[in-house]
This record gives sequence, structure tokens and C-alpha cells, in this order.
Amino acid sequence: MQYQEFLDHIYRRYSGNVKLELGRMEGLLKDMGDPQDQLRGFHVAGTNGKGSICASLEALALAHGCRTGLNTSPHLIDYTERFRIDGRDLDIQVILEAFNEYEALFNKWEASFFEITTAIAFALFARQKPDLSIIEVGLGGRLDATNLFLPDICAISTIGLDHIKTLGNNLQIIASEKAGIIKSRVPLVLGDIEKPALDVILEKAMAKAAPVYQFGKDWKVEIVSDSTAGICFDYAFGKHFFPGLKSNLMGEHQAANIGLAITAFILYCQKHKLQISEKNIRNALMQINWAGRMQVLSTRPTVIVDGAHNVHGVNALMATLNKVFPERKLGFVISILADKDYSEMIRLFALKAKHIYVAQNKSDRAASAEDQLLQIAQHRVPASSYPTVAEAYRTAVKDAGPDGVVVAGGSLYTVGEVISAYREDA
Repeated sequence: MQYQEFLDHIYRRYSGNVKLELGRMEGLLKDMGDPQDQLRGFHVAGTNGKGSICASLEALALAHGCRTGLNTSPHLIDYTERFRIDGRDLDIQVILEAFNEYEALFNKWEASFFEITTAIAFALFARQKPDLSIIEVGLGGRLDATNLFLPDICAISTIGLDHIKTLGNNLQIIASEKAGIIKSRVPLVLGDIEKPALDVILEKAMAKAAPVYQFGKDWKVEIVSDSTAGICFDYAFGKHFFPGLKSNLMGEHQAANIGLAITAFILYCQKHKLQISEKNIRNALMQINWAGRMQVLSTRPTVIVDGAHNVHGVNALMATLNKVFPERKLGFVISILADKDYSEMIRLFALKAKHIYVAQNKSDRAASAEDQLLQIAQHRVPASSYPTVAEAYRTAVKDAGPDGVVVAGGSLYTVGEVISAYREDA
């Protein structure tokens, strides 16, 4: 089975049976020999920022000489992006072999696409034997397929309204679902989470006797500067104070994400009696490998892609753009999923838009270009639609000229398609 044949097969055969429950995943992993029990490391949940935190943890661990396994979702361009060992995507043949080995069990347990992907990650990481694994929650936490992994450190980044049909329609319910990753006596690191969601998480952590390390209370970051070159910030946690940390990631919200990762990594090192190096931390932050999150693709014109895919994420994106490009209107390439609050997301984009270029991305959940245009029309911003995201992107770049700024986002699917078009044109 070749790569495309494999992808077509798993999407067609396994994508329609999504069910948030752990029974079948537990049975599947047991039949596979419970590979997740051989792993240790980090489990990361949250509405936004999970991927950046995971990538930061990977960079920190590699800089300190640790071997790493990284499992994230979704992928932007290639399915292999979901599985990284020591900072590199696994070869598709290795993934194919694992799928073929366990497909009978996947069928036996009627596993979903995400359950299969998670099970493959656990199995391959168990074989590769990294020093630590970094596992990103797919959806929610409590009933997510990744939640059979017992980590050294748990982390929750942010809580916002997203996936409300699945997780619930208020912050307390969503917080409760994400707090489902909390394990007995396992340290929990929290990002910038406001009440009442914070209260829900703290209550659940107390019930599990899990030590909690809160943003703004136990660990802190303070922004020094933010530009298209990246961010600079001060970090403090206990006896650790690192002034003027610089990262290649862009956006003030990334300081909180990176700070959470540093805190979690320090706690991990304390548990396993590993030496923390400020020099290695500084080197790591300039080597974070995480595409599609406030990523600058080019400078003439400036093209920025960001996977902001909900209102919370778009608010963070717009805050960064307002700081980096004050008083300036920008070109936006957008394609949003229909199950998101795209009317509010478009309202936020429109506040800083010179022109909005609209398309329908390749996801089967994508909102139509026509529906997005109807929302844009309410804000009296010039807009145009295109058959594909790639055409929208190319038109935006042409219109911008060498000194212009183009921002593409609204969905990780959109970002993936823009990056693919950029690479084709390079």
C-alpha cells in the first residue's frame, strides 16, 4: 500500500466513526500490549496553544540531550507530521508497516481515524524508546484517545469556546472536559486561564492531589518586545529567572506558551534529576520547529500564516498584528470551517482588513466562500472569492506588492494549503 492509497483508505474507512469514549481505545491498546505504559513525558491539553507548547518542549528536551517522541494533530500538509522522533518526521514506510501490523485489531475494535493514529504513535514510540514523549490531546481531554497515557507532567494551555457541540457550550463544562487529563499526584502546569474555568480545574486538581503551577502566580512572563523576527520576554519560576529570552515564535501569546513549556520541563528535570542549562534553554527557543503558527513565510511581501481557528485564537492573532503593524490595514486570506463561529472571526479580521480574499478550503467541514462573503459584506470591507485557497493566496500576494503584508488563517487546513502553494512557487 502506497502513501496516497493508505491515506485514502484510512480516511474512507475510519473517519466516520468518531465517538468520545475510552472503552474501545483501552481494549485496542491492551491487545497491542499497552505500548503507552512504556512511555513517560508530557500530556498537553487546551483550546489553543497546545501545539506550540509541544514543539517548545521538544526543542527544550533536544537542547538538553534528550531523545524525544512528539505526537500532535492535525497535520498541515503531510500525515507524517503527526509523528516525530528527535525532531524529525517518521518515514511513511515505518508508519505503513505499523498500520498493516495492527489493522486487524483496528477493525476488531472499530477504531476511529484518531484512535488509530494515537495507537500507532504509542506503538512506534515504545519501539523507538525516546527518553521522553510529548503527547498532544486531540479533542477535549477526559475521553480523548491520548488519555490512557500516564505522563510525568500534565499541562493545560487555555480554555475557550470551541467544539461546543462535542465538549459543551460554556467554559466551565469545557474546562471540566480538559481537566480530565489530570492524574493522581501528577504535577499540572496551567497557562493563562481565567475564572470560572480556572476554578473548575483547580477543584479537580485538588481532588487528584495534583500539584498545580499557575501562570501569573507560580511562574511568570513579561514581554520585552514583539516583532516579525520573534518575541523577547523575561521568565521567572521559583529560583529560576531568565531575562531577555528570545524565540523565533511571534506573538505575545507565544511567550505564555513557551513559559508554560519551560516550567513543565523544569519540573520534569527536577523529577528525573536532570541538570537545567540556561544556555541550552536560550538556544532551544530559537530552534522551535512549529509551522503554521505566526510563521513568516516571506518578507517581500511579508506573508504570515497562522492557524487561528476559533474566536480565542483570532483574538490572539489580531492582538499581535495590531502591535506589530499599528495603524496599518492588511490583506487577509481566509477560509474558515462551518462549525466555528465564523461570523465573529470574520468581524475580528475585518477590523484590520484592507481586503479579504476568500475561498473554501479542502476540508469537508469548510464553510462555503459564499457564506463567508455574506458575513464580510456586513462590515463593508472589500472582498473577493476564489475557487481555491491557493488562488486566493496568489492574488493577495500580487495585490500586496513587495512592501505589503498578507496574513492567511482561519483554519489549519487553510494554512496548510497556503504553505503548499508557497512551496510550489518558491
